[in-house]
Amino acid sequence: MQAEASAEAPPLPVRLPRVTDYDHGISAIDADYFRTGLAAIHLIVEAGKAALVDTGTSSSVAGLMEILHQKNIAPVDVAYVFLTHIHLDHAGGAGEFMHRFPNAKLVVHPRGARHMADPARLVASAMAVYGEAEFKRVYGVIRPVEANRIVEAPDGFSLDFNGRPLLFLDTPGHARHHYCIFDKQSQSFFTGDTFGISYREFDVDGMEFVFPTTTPVQFDPIAAHASLDRLMTYNPSYAFLTHYGRIGHLPRHVAEMHDLIDAHVSIARKLHDAPNRHSALMEELGELLLQRVIAHGCKLPEEEIRSLLNLDVGLNAQGLEYWLDHAGGSS
Repeated sequence: MQAEASAEAPPLPVRLPRVTDYDHGISAIDADYFRTGLAAIHLIVEAGKAALVDTGTSSSVAGLMEILHQKNIAPVDVAYVFLTHIHLDHAGGAGEFMHRFPNAKLVVHPRGARHMADPARLVASAMAVYGEAEFKRVYGVIRPVEANRIVEAPDGFSLDFNGRPLLFLDTPGHARHHYCIFDKQSQSFFTGDTFGISYREFDVDGMEFVFPTTTPVQFDPIAAHASLDRLMTYNPSYAFLTHYGRIGHLPRHVAEMHDLIDAHVSIARKLHDAPNRHSALMEELGELLLQRVIAHGCKLPEEEIRSLLNLDVGLNAQGLEYWLDHAGGSS
């Protein structure tokens, strides 16, 4: 009886490390955004110099600075801050980090550069969604970055990071101000949100579960499919996702991403004129992802799976609604 009870007991919660060190001088550092394991700041170290990919929010600063100190990386040795795109969970801490790193350049998509120099519109837009009090609680103060420290990275832009070549590709679909970074040394991409979301709690025997993010306001399924296919032409070994960390098995995952993008679009179109559309979308998207996670082999209790997915389900529903109403989603 004891053996049976043990077998049926729910699995222990996954305890995620604050820092995950990979090869090629790459680490994922938890950004302290809502919960552990939700958002990562990727650190690249090359011959004594450092670069960050995405920044989290202003609340990420203290933890990141502590990790740099533990790794004996001085603020003056941070050469670059790369923003895959300017959504605030990726870029909200950029101004504060640039203040801390006096020698760093901020590298951003041309469509996002002006919002980093003058974040007033970015802040106003987010406050309209969250309300001023909640915005300040989650994102704190958004500091501007001096224009002369901003480097725009158009499609095909290349950069020599201390002898390490990095290539920047325009990858719309999630946002029109999104790039991905190809790191030839690791044969990998830093993908922001282009390759979707993959939480380590859903890993099963080393196999990850990946799903798309269709958040407001620039979701474009045709562009999203094209961006994924373009990344795969480089035959990458891994993708480093802001949400969360490194994933492999990319040929399998890109097929799953294509399928789930289409499934999200299909659900949105079906519910275009539904009463209580947002609630209906959340219910169907939540059920879609729950069943996919279970089919993937995840043994977490359903309540825990839903809890881990809930934030993204709500944002995906909002983004799909905006797409339906503004971008020809009903056609």
